[in-house]
Amino acid sequence: MTVAAGIGYALLALGPSLSLFVSVISRKPFLILTLLSSTLVWLVSLIVLSGLWRPFLPLKANVVWPYALLVLSSVCFQEALRFLFWKLYMRLEDVLDSFADRISRPRLFLTDKLQIALAGGLGHGVAHAVFFCLSLLTPAFGPATFYVDRCSKVPFFLISAIIALAFVTIHTFSMVIAFEGYAKGNKVDQVIVPVIHLSAGMLTLVNFASEGCVIGVPLLYLVASLTLVHCGKMVWQRLIESRNESGPTLR
Repeated sequence: MTVAAGIGYALLALGPSLSLFVSVISRKPFLILTLLSSTLVWLVSLIVLSGLWRPFLPLKANVVWPYALLVLSSVCFQEALRFLFWKLYMRLEDVLDSFADRISRPRLFLTDKLQIALAGGLGHGVAHAVFFCLSLLTPAFGPATFYVDRCSKVPFFLISAIIALAFVTIHTFSMVIAFEGYAKGNKVDQVIVPVIHLSAGMLTLVNFASEGCVIGVPLLYLVASLTLVHCGKMVWQRLIESRNESGPTLR
C-alpha cells in the first residue's frame, strides 16, 4: 500500500464528516465547541470502557458471547452518557436563553437546537472513527496491506474504514433523534436510539463468521440508512410544527 491508500481510507471513514463540518459546523463557533467537547467526551468514554475490560482480555476468538457482553455493556454505558450529555446541554441552553433575555436578543431557534444536536452526534461519530479506524491505519501507509482469514476478500483497513463510516452516520443522526426524544418526552425516540446502537454493535459480531463481512456490513449500512431516514422525517415534522406555531419567525 501507499500513502495515497492510507489517506484514502481516512477520507472514506471521515470524508462525509469533513464535508458536514465545513458546510454546517464551521459557520458557528458554538457548534465547533460542541463538536470538540462531544468528541472529547466520547473518546474518554471509550478509553474508560477499554480500561474496564482490560483485565478480561484477550477474549477467545471462537466464543462469541463475551464479545456480545462487551458490546452490550459498552452500549449501556454510552447511552447513559448520552443522557447525561443531553442534561448538560439543557443547562447550557437555559444559560444561553437567560443571557439572550438580558440583552434583548432572541432565544435559540429550533434550527440552532437541531444543529447543536447534530454537532454533538458528529463528535460521537468522529470519536468512534478515530478510536476504531484511524488508530489502526498507521500500517496502511506502508508498502503492503493486510487481510484477515474471516474476511479474505477485502483488505482489513478498507473494511475498517467502511464500518467506521457506517457508525459515524449512525452516531451523528441518532444524537439528533435522542435529543428531540428527550426534549419532547417521546418514548419511541428515546427507545429507538439505544436499539439502533445495540443492533449496530451486535451486527459487527457477524464478522466473526467466515466471510461474515459480506453479510454484516450491508446489514450495518441498512441500520445506518434507517437511522438517517427516521432522523430526516423527525426533523421535517418538527420544522413543520414549529413553523405552524411561530409563523414567519422560524428560520
